[in-house]
Amino acid sequence: MSSSDSDPPSSDATKVDAVPPSPSNAELAGPGQFVANQRQKHPGSIHLVDTAAADQPYADSDAKLKRCQEILDYEFQDQTLLKAALTHASGAANRLSSNERLEFLGDAVLGMTVCQWLFEEYPEYSEGDLTKIKSAVVSRRACGRTATALGLDECLIVGRGVTRNRSYPRSLVSDVFESVIAALYLDGGAEIVRDRLKKWLAQEVRLAVDTQGSGNHKSVLQQYAQRELASTPVYKLIRESGPDHRKTFLIGAVVDQRAFAPAWGNNKKDAEQRAAANALAELHNQPIPHQSDDANSPQGNSASNS
Repeated sequence: MSSSDSDPPSSDATKVDAVPPSPSNAELAGPGQFVANQRQKHPGSIHLVDTAAADQPYADSDAKLKRCQEILDYEFQDQTLLKAALTHASGAANRLSSNERLEFLGDAVLGMTVCQWLFEEYPEYSEGDLTKIKSAVVSRRACGRTATALGLDECLIVGRGVTRNRSYPRSLVSDVFESVIAALYLDGGAEIVRDRLKKWLAQEVRLAVDTQGSGNHKSVLQQYAQRELASTPVYKLIRESGPDHRKTFLIGAVVDQRAFAPAWGNNKKDAEQRAAANALAELHNQPIPHQSDDANSPQGNSASNS
């Protein structure tokens, strides 16, 4: 993973959900969905299946290779590449047989592909903005979220100790995402990788563009609203407070008749920027950054402090 990643070190451990009893065919959403019932109960959590766990459906490595190719919508010419990409060091005969070397290559391929994507599609952003957006998209958290959403965690070939101890490095799932990208690149080429990443990371890019951009929240909100909602934001003055020489303003953004949490500012321009930041946060189901507490009072608002 790139050095720009600000996520916690990989030595941190995450608890593994208990692997459930072998589900019936009716419980499986499709071939290779090893613990489909657990994934439905705990969306976003990580699930590993030990290849030595004979009582688990699709636990053998051949089934994992088959399932992974279904997920990737790609059939490998060189199956040994995919097997290496899915093999954690705990399940490998030696470290050179694990996915660590492919992870090294995949990190570079991922970074280059995302950089070109952002460069071509967001010409209005500066180098600094593009760097922040790219860092968010290729971060360990984003890669882990994507790998888990795809189901790559269930395809990992791990040793018995990993599942028996029910803990593992937090980077394990994001690492397999990078190693699989490298395997796709070596087997299918850059176009195959670019096509897949544009599908898998579309939401991560959209979120990063909307939250990691220039800080001009009004501009970002306008671009988002026009692109995603076919609407242009308007700003409503809700209330003024204070004497003439120290007025504060409570302003809220409205997009397509939806009113968002208002924010106070020491002037209308600042209040509109904060209102736009609140709207972006709400649109992405995140906590709003500028609480107005009581819409009729500037008390407790951070406008004058931020």
